Amino acid sequence: MRDELRLNHTAQTGDHRRMQSRRSHALGFRRFARCSILLAAVLLPAACTQESRGIASHDVAFENVHFRIVTIDLAEANLSLHWRDPETGKPFASIHALQQWGASHGKALLFAANAGIYDAYGEPLGLYVENGKAIKPLNTVHGDPTAGNFSLLPNGVFSIDAGHHAAVQTTADFAASHAQPRLATQSGPMLVIDGKINPHFDAASDSAKWRSGVCAPNPGKAVFVVSTGPVNFHTFATLFRDKLGCRNALFLDGTLSQIYVDGNYYGAPAFMVKPYAGIFAVFASEGGP
Repeated sequence: MRDELRLNHTAQTGDHRRMQSRRSHALGFRRFARCSILLAAVLLPAACTQESRGIASHDVAFENVHFRIVTIDLAEANLSLHWRDPETGKPFASIHALQQWGASHGKALLFAANAGIYDAYGEPLGLYVENGKAIKPLNTVHGDPTAGNFSLLPNGVFSIDAGHHAAVQTTADFAASHAQPRLATQSGPMLVIDGKINPHFDAASDSAKWRSGVCAPNPGKAVFVVSTGPVNFHTFATLFRDKLGCRNALFLDGTLSQIYVDGNYYGAPAFMVKPYAGIFAVFASEGGP
């Protein structure tokens, strides 16, 4: 009888522990669910706010390299181009300086990226149009390709007109179009021309660097890309054509290139970054949409 009582007591104790364990698991799950909901409540509005302002950002892995892809919906986001502080005339030179300038004028920086190649004097090497004003003319000089990427032909122009329509064209096509852009930057080389990889690129090239570029898959969108590791020109161009579906794409710069989005910097390590000339940006009024 004592053994039976002992057995019953053991069984009841075991059942009681199992019930306690179930209650603990259930309680833990409910706490986890509540924490997850609270975390989502904090994070999702930030993500939704960014996308609702016409900016979508994500990571893509291609050929063993990661790339930060930022798509700007030009109907929702006002993409602008900045070289010099309009009040002092001094170059902004860095994304951080542009961010501080925006903050001092009640504007929060949502996105930024360096524009096209510049010369030894820190000035755009080719066409530079800001707020409809051509500050630097179109550069049609055929330089030495061994002296720099700009002369690796064809080079090209990324532009946005007054109707917020974007385009990437070869320099020759842009010149023939007699366009009057609201903003434009000239750089080179073209990565993709009419759906074809620039014929100067070698798939087996060991010249791998951090690189940035831009395309316009349709007139209403601009897509900026920066590699988060070294990549050669051929792989970079193939990403634009095969992964992003861009028929025309333009190289912006290498080694020193960065993109600022979602409050983070992507691209070249900070110690490799040098002063920029033009900087693309999307601002939002602080406390507003």
